[in-house]
Order: sequence, then C-alpha cells, then structure tokens
Amino acid sequence: MDHLRRMPRWAVWLLGAIPLALLVWDLLTGQLGVDPIRDIEHRLGRTALYFLIGSLCFTPALRLFRVNLMRFRRPVGLIAFSYAVLHVTAWVVLDMGLLWQQLLRDIAKRPYLTLGMAAFAILALMAATSANRIVRRLGPVRWRRLHRLVYAAAPLAALHWLLSHKIWPTWGIGVGLVILALLALRLPVVRDTTTEFASKIRALRES
Repeated sequence: MDHLRRMPRWAVWLLGAIPLALLVWDLLTGQLGVDPIRDIEHRLGRTALYFLIGSLCFTPALRLFRVNLMRFRRPVGLIAFSYAVLHVTAWVVLDMGLLWQQLLRDIAKRPYLTLGMAAFAILALMAATSANRIVRRLGPVRWRRLHRLVYAAAPLAALHWLLSHKIWPTWGIGVGLVILALLALRLPVVRDTTTEFASKIRALRES
C-alpha cells in the first residue's frame, strides 16, 4: 500500500475524470442509446454516488485494515460533488430547459427529486467548507460535526436513485446495502466489534 500512499493528489483527480471522459466519448460516438439526455443524467448521478461511497471507505479501511489513505478522502469527496453538480446541471439545462417554476414544482411534488436536492445541498455545504482556511475558522470539532452530514447525504442520494425507478434495480439495492454497511461500521458497538475481530485476524496472520 506504500505506493498508493505516495500517489499525488492530482492523480486522484485524473482518475476521477475517467468516467466523464468515457461519457463524453460515448456521446460523441453515438453510444448513449435512444434517450441520451436520460443516460447523461443517470451516469453522472451514479458516478457521483459511487465516489460518495468511496469517500466513506477511508475511515473503515484505516480502522480495520490499518490502510491509511485519509489524505485522499477530501479529493474523492470533491470529485463526488463535482459529478453531482454535473448531474444537477444536466437535469436543469437539458431535461427541464431552465424552466425554473416547473423545476421547483417538480422538486416539491416528486419525493425522489426532494431527496436528491437535499443530498445535493449537503454535498454543496461540505464542499464549501472543505478548504483549509474554513477548517481553521470553524475549528476541528465543529468542522467534524458539520461533515458528519455525509452520513445523511449518502442514503439520501441512494434513495433518490432508487425512487427514480418504477422498479428498483438490483444493483441499486446492492449499493444501498453497501452504504448501510459503511454507516453501521461507525456505530460504537459495530465499530468496536469489527475492530477487535480485525485485530485478531492480523495477529493470527503475524503469528
């Protein structure tokens, strides 16, 4: 894992741009299917959710496997927000055609849009407070409390995805279960039990 820890942060951003590059390529080569606007929206939204899930993996990786990649948590979270911005922009511009009154009515009327915008608002708040100067101004305790809102953003985003389908996709349900598992690992009882179990496994390997 040493080579991963030495990886520069700009490489994380470069890797994060790959899904967008593939989407642009599929758009230019006509591989988006019969409803390209829907495909653009959905792929951007799913990518945002995947990176959001990725940002939740760093703490369990450190506690359970002693893999310290925490320096990459912020860029991964910001990449998730960047895709969320693109997702919302595609919906507002391509789907809704900048019809703001209709847009606001739909957000209020359709639960999956309400949940999605709530998740987006949380991600926007977290992105706005991610700079080092903001961290210093808020103080580490207040900043950590504020950024625990990610624990709400992830399930809200997953519900937004699932409720946007008439029939819940199996893959979407699996993603939701992964999020619940990652959140459960932060509960004191589960956290202490899994940490102790991981320590025993490491001790057996080293003996």
